[in-house]
Amino acid sequence: MFRSISYFLVVVAGSLSLTVQAQDMTGLISKVKAKLDQVNDYEADGRMKTDVAFIKAPVGKVKVYYKKPNKFRLKKDGGISLLPRGGVSVNMNSIIATADFIALAAGEASVGGTKTKVVKLLPANESNDIVLTTMYIDEANLLVRKAVTTTKENGTYEIEMSYGQFSNYGLPDKVVFSFNTKDYKLPKGITLEFDDTEKELTEAEKIRNKKGRVEISYSNYVVNKGVPDSVFK
Repeated sequence: MFRSISYFLVVVAGSLSLTVQAQDMTGLISKVKAKLDQVNDYEADGRMKTDVAFIKAPVGKVKVYYKKPNKFRLKKDGGISLLPRGGVSVNMNSIIATADFIALAAGEASVGGTKTKVVKLLPANESNDIVLTTMYIDEANLLVRKAVTTTKENGTYEIEMSYGQFSNYGLPDKVVFSFNTKDYKLPKGITLEFDDTEKELTEAEKIRNKKGRVEISYSNYVVNKGVPDSVFK
């Protein structure tokens, strides 16, 4: 009997500990969200560098638009926009725009020399396309330094952010998107052609074993000056 009671108390204590951790992380997420909520809309210039195994693309100029709660648009000057479908639109604002999640503490880690709290976000709604998001939060400055998001339809994406002049808004100077090329969906009209079957298999294997990378450096942010809905159509 005594052993049963002791076991029960240990289980309850463990459950309470997890609950407290979850509550603490929810508070941290709420603070980060409050910082991001200062931004109703923005537009910014950027330079985009794409590194995908099977496509060579020059560095190009882009224009980025955002409007609360989750409208996001990236326009590229000429050429095609080589971005994983669904990846670039998963920005910090849209990831934590809803309160319908469970936040769990997952330790600490260093990102670019900055100490961060690791938080796992589990959507409470099963219909959500996002399965799991792991966020690396700079608690001192309430900045998301890195986020790894796993989705049902578009694989797993990693976003790493560097901050500067607009860190008080939670807006990055540089964003690096990494994704598995096996999950990459080619833009319409683009095909891969190989000379023979053997080469096709070799190239396909290389693609599966590599990661794609899209790097965007931002400048000239214009914040809370109004962005028309027509931009996102």
